[in-house]
Amino acid sequence: MINYAFSIYDLEYFLLILARVSCFVFICPFFSMKNTPRRLRAALSIFISMLIYQAVTPAEAIVTHSVIEYAIIVIKESIAGLLIGMSVNICTTVFSFAGGIADMETGLRMVTLMDPSTREQISITGGLYNYAYSMILIASGMYRYLLSALADTYELIPVGHVNFNMDGLMETVLVFLADYILIGFRIILPIFASMLLLNAILGVMAKVSPQMNMFAIGIQLKVLTGLTILFLTVAMMPTACDMVFTEMKKMMVSFVSNLM
Repeated sequence: MINYAFSIYDLEYFLLILARVSCFVFICPFFSMKNTPRRLRAALSIFISMLIYQAVTPAEAIVTHSVIEYAIIVIKESIAGLLIGMSVNICTTVFSFAGGIADMETGLRMVTLMDPSTREQISITGGLYNYAYSMILIASGMYRYLLSALADTYELIPVGHVNFNMDGLMETVLVFLADYILIGFRIILPIFASMLLLNAILGVMAKVSPQMNMFAIGIQLKVLTGLTILFLTVAMMPTACDMVFTEMKKMMVSFVSNLM
């Protein structure tokens, strides 16, 4: 006979693990897609929590003398899961930023579409980058790294021992904003440089042939050149995703270190 008995302390400890895991799953990329059923995400959170509960043995029981003390620990664990998931989620916005800048340069900024994964309006190039990023994330097994990193946080930050270093978190976000713009412009550098060169050529042609309508010609040339450069630079997406994955790992390490 299998003994399914457990104490109230085991249940409380499991619920604290579930609080951090569920908040991470509901905000982390790939797991938090809007088209994923909520019941599936809830079941995945419970399943991951059960695995972590079997692997993590509490060094000492978490003793709480009131419901308020336990609620405070639950809130701290939930915020920790949200911050760890947000450190990963904000890195994925680099592709939306890069796609918006690319469409602004090519004249496709006003053309938007509905992203079924986020249910938000995004640009065409941003949607292309996001879909390519999602496929590379699945093909490279990055989602497994995210789950293993979440499990490792329980060794670095035991349940009930979350401490918030607000100064460190603020510094991490400020450093990320600089890297955010840098990585975004690295992704669209071929399109940006091509549009800059094309604008210079159109400016020279406008001086040489004032009778030509450079506005009408420029719009068509920008769209054609932008789509051509976008087609030729598709092979660079794995390198761009690798930069984002590296930044994602740095952000997770930095956020976790400021929660210890």
